[in-house]
Amino acid sequence: MLEQTEKTEQQRIEEQAAIFAALGDPTRLKLVRHLCHECHGEAVCVNYLASVLEITSSAVSQHLKILKAVGLVKGERRGYFVHYCINPDAVGHCCRLSADVLTVRPPLGISDCEHNCSKKQAC
Repeated sequence: MLEQTEKTEQQRIEEQAAIFAALGDPTRLKLVRHLCHECHGEAVCVNYLASVLEITSSAVSQHLKILKAVGLVKGERRGYFVHYCINPDAVGHCCRLSADVLTVRPPLGISDCEHNCSKKQAC
């Protein structure tokens, strides 16, 4: 990933949207929560996650593929199987990206609002 200072505003927004989209599915959110809260950084296999979440291994694999694409999980091959764990560096980065979106900034001055409003109505 590029350093935060090297990214354009559009690149940051696209990265934030990709992470929010990945976490926007309830099953993926449960999967991330389980990996963060219950697995304590230990890598686990797809079959274990399928049994815990009560969904098919195929469904877990598809969700993990999306989470891996945004960097939230990483996989390691152990023989025939791939085991997955949360990526703590990506979780920290995700928290910073979320904070960037959700931080309340000081309000615009009235003159800025009036200057930029197309309807010229009081906000």
